[in-house]
Amino acid sequence: MARQGTERPYIDRKDSRYPVMLSLIANPPERLYFIGSPETLKYPKVAVVGSRKSTDYGRWAAYTIAKRLSGHGVCVVSGMAEGIDAWAHKGALAGGTPTIAVFGTGLDICFPQSNRGLMHEIEKTGLILSEYADGTRGARFTFPARNRIISGLSCATVVAEAGFSSGSLITAERAAEQGREVYAVPGNINRWGSVGCNKLIADGARPIVFIDDILADLGIETDIAGSLDASLPAEESRVMAAVRRHGEISIDRLAAEAGFSVGTLTSIVTLLEIKGCLSTGAGKVFVPAAAPARKG
Repeated sequence: MARQGTERPYIDRKDSRYPVMLSLIANPPERLYFIGSPETLKYPKVAVVGSRKSTDYGRWAAYTIAKRLSGHGVCVVSGMAEGIDAWAHKGALAGGTPTIAVFGTGLDICFPQSNRGLMHEIEKTGLILSEYADGTRGARFTFPARNRIISGLSCATVVAEAGFSSGSLITAERAAEQGREVYAVPGNINRWGSVGCNKLIADGARPIVFIDDILADLGIETDIAGSLDASLPAEESRVMAAVRRHGEISIDRLAAEAGFSVGTLTSIVTLLEIKGCLSTGAGKVFVPAAAPARKG
């Protein structure tokens, strides 16, 4: 059973429900105070994190990746911070598998306050954790310290968007130190908010080309057609229809046929590549028969 503190229930390292993956890190927390269902800890877990200052692209990536993972029974772990973390939890809730939020404060303090509604949604089906007792306010060291728990709970960490000094890079660093896989969503090289992810990729993180690559690495089989979003925005649907008519098509011809400038089309194609809907190569755009298998 979960042990009971003065008011807040917690799981300690002697408890059978203490997460095995977390117990293997260098400095596991002695206690995990919780709100919600500890049964959530039994799911396979992947962290999805990123910057508080996020772009539409980053928020879309976090939401879509989390929803896809959650839709296949993977528990998404994040820190419920503003920006990317919040959108990762929202995507996970939409996918149907319980999600875990790890706080850098006591559980009686919702930070930021604007996420109180999200906190209540998470606790209905999922789990909120902290190593800090009630009344502990956030400090310079508490949030970086909680990042080791986010990565330590998870078999892999995905950084959806990160600037040069984003705290999510600490989570990625902890994940690498813990021997866990690190993924990063590639970003536009002329945007400051993409520097962190692009640097992670340069340093050896796996770039996410197909969202289902993560599921494949976890040994979860998917149908590539199932990754095609049935509710694509109208512009993306128009591009998909044009590509399907030809099988493969050059960027210039696709732009003319779909009625977009080459610059606009390139952005749309990039989004569709991240979703696993399209692939590019040798100057052509085409619909992949299947996501590429991982080797090694």
